[in-house]
Amino acid sequence: MSDQSKRIAHFRALHEQGCFILPNPWDAGSAKRLQALGFKALASSSSAAAWTLGLKDHQITIEQILDHLHRLCTATDLPVNADFESGFAETPEGVAVNVQRALGTGIAGLSIEDQAGPGHLYPLDMAVARIRAARAEIDASGTGALLVARTEAYLNEIKDVAFAIERLTAFAEAGADCLFAPGMTDAAEIAETVKAVAPKPVNVLIMNSDMRVADLAALGVRRVSVGGALAAAAWRGFDAAAAALAEQLV
Repeated sequence: MSDQSKRIAHFRALHEQGCFILPNPWDAGSAKRLQALGFKALASSSSAAAWTLGLKDHQITIEQILDHLHRLCTATDLPVNADFESGFAETPEGVAVNVQRALGTGIAGLSIEDQAGPGHLYPLDMAVARIRAARAEIDASGTGALLVARTEAYLNEIKDVAFAIERLTAFAEAGADCLFAPGMTDAAEIAETVKAVAPKPVNVLIMNSDMRVADLAALGVRRVSVGGALAAAAWRGFDAAAAALAEQLV
């Protein structure tokens, strides 16, 4: 069994029961530190990856993200879930091609969003077709990598749990292994989402200090991530230290 196959098997096992934390490193060093702290798996963050290149979120290119994923996967023995934005393509065929390339970096899973651009989601039928294409490509690869389907509804101010659930259940039927609606913070809505897509697992993004892992686990959430929060905290520390140094310029 290859190293990637072992990581994928371990990653799938983590989704079968309980709740685990999926922290988001932004480079090889942070990935190694998170592994040393005892986390069982990692996830990339497209925003954090962009910041390391001096870019804003959604400005990173497919070539840059593939290089980033390769660096994370070679830095650690842990499974890595890729934040693969919208697949870096519009058409289902384009998504499939890029999923194939992403699998070549050594990842154990990847997420595909339904966001067509800032403030705009793909129509449901197109969003579903894109998930189906990603599923077909993963199946053809024989890797067994995990497919996560995301609706960006809440991050685009469509804070409607029925709307999100309609999309997530459609994605589950199209072959997604795990479902995700980043930006959802209300406990009742999270519990409703978990019930709607069961038995498939749900990922929740921690958005504020009031969201606690134990509480999310009690709602049936299977995995918890933090997106670019760790990277943002590191950059805030950098800015504060650099600003203090700059004050000493003469």
